Amino acid sequence: MPVVRKACPADIRQIVEIYQRILTKEENEGTATGWIRGVYPTEQTALQALKDQELFVMTEGEQVVAAAKINQTQVPEYKDALWSCPDAPPQQVMVLHTLTVDPDCAGKGYGSAFVKFYEEYAFAQGCPFLRMDTNAKNTAARSLYQRLGYREAGIVPCTFEGIPGVQLVCLEKKLTDNSI
Repeated sequence: MPVVRKACPADIRQIVEIYQRILTKEENEGTATGWIRGVYPTEQTALQALKDQELFVMTEGEQVVAAAKINQTQVPEYKDALWSCPDAPPQQVMVLHTLTVDPDCAGKGYGSAFVKFYEEYAFAQGCPFLRMDTNAKNTAARSLYQRLGYREAGIVPCTFEGIPGVQLVCLEKKLTDNSI
């Protein structure tokens, strides 16, 4: 049974290895996250999230199978999205950043389970407004988020995390007592 917990320094190596496997798969098979090796995500991405105490991992036994940063920081690009609740109080908004699932573990439901954890965590923190983003190229993530009840609030052209020409898909979901 997978477990989600706050990351620790010992997890960084496995998280970076997941980033590398995703990038290698993209380069070899044409899958499309829109990430660029050496630009985003990098070891520094994970280390900063760890330092900020916002990095979470999903483990199966001793293996990290997924990771993400969870906080209340809305990236500047979000100002251009067409949110259904644009006046949601910032203290009630939780954001999922850089969700990564090990491609060697694809199809086992880890992505869905991690998003469920994110929703439960946000709800417990008093944050019913959920936001996240993905690259428009990342059709697998877009499909997953749609299946999980997320609404696309717009596509924002931008340079994102140092990657030029990104079409950033902003997604949202509002939690209720019945949706958790």
